[in-house]
Amino acid sequence: MARRRFFVDRVNDGEAELSGEEAGHLTRVLRVEPGQRFELTDNQNLYLAEIAEVRKDCVRFVILSPLDPGPALPSLVLFIALIKFDRFEWLIEKATELGVERIVPVEAARSEPGLLAAAAKRVERWRKIARESSQQSRRVRMPLIDEARKLRQALGEAPASQKFRLEERPGAPPLIAASREASDYALLCGPEGGWLDSERDEAAAAGWMPVSLGPTILRAETAAIAATAVLVHVWNTALGASSDYTER
Repeated sequence: MARRRFFVDRVNDGEAELSGEEAGHLTRVLRVEPGQRFELTDNQNLYLAEIAEVRKDCVRFVILSPLDPGPALPSLVLFIALIKFDRFEWLIEKATELGVERIVPVEAARSEPGLLAAAAKRVERWRKIARESSQQSRRVRMPLIDEARKLRQALGEAPASQKFRLEERPGAPPLIAASREASDYALLCGPEGGWLDSERDEAAAAGWMPVSLGPTILRAETAAIAATAVLVHVWNTALGASSDYTER
């Protein structure tokens, strides 16, 4: 069985600590003891560590050795129109499991009123969800969760060489056909009501290519996760990578 993996804020002089809720989980739920070994990541490097001291609100580790983080994941940034927060949180969790590098919440014309303002109070919760999901899925680096912004501002912020906008209208090429080469990707996913023509025009002017996931209409969060899975599959296929790669 694979060792449990945890994120720590930093590694200093061969030691690291977990405190707060995570320390409580280790002490009360896992009932850890000195001498037990876990994997730790400081969001850059992966280590094998041994528990040196257990207190109610703090667990101290000694670093034993660095570990191989495994193959890199594709550079994939999701620009996602804001939707109801319970579904948006599910989306963050699943996108993190799939290995996205960054998530950018955006307000589209048909996003529900008030979500952009309310998102400012939710971003720390979203980052906590991404951290927990990163540990569960054994990532080495957590995805960045950006502050929410308006679509027009976000359109020009994607430096990726391949930028795809999910399109619900017939006629757009299939995503899996458009993304033939492994590269860095940006994916723009719309709101429940779809895009306005003016938004389509602005995205096209900024270099976003419309693509399709097929003839059925998907919910916003389903479309985002399905498209992410397609791009991760294309990346792995192009590089000849194993589907059970370990670096997250």
